[in-house]
Amino acid sequence: MAATAMLHVRMDKDLKAQGNAALAAIGLSAADAVRLLYHRIVADQAFPLELKVPNATTLEAMAEIDAMRKSGAAGFESAEALFESLND
Repeated sequence: MAATAMLHVRMDKDLKAQGNAALAAIGLSAADAVRLLYHRIVADQAFPLELKVPNATTLEAMAEIDAMRKSGAAGFESAEALFESLND
């Protein structure tokens, strides 16, 4: 058996609890998930998620949705209204 090494990670308690619950639901422990992550990194020689800095358009859309959430206003009253706006 290969020698093992310990990896310590600090994170928010709630994030850890929620993450552990989600992993448990699919039959994995946190240690299993980290091992899988590292296996993918080694196999692909890349991080398995696409990480990008948002561009100006994306930042503007993010600010718009934040403002909508803070005001409690929905962007559309219904799905039909959303689809109608897309046809304009």
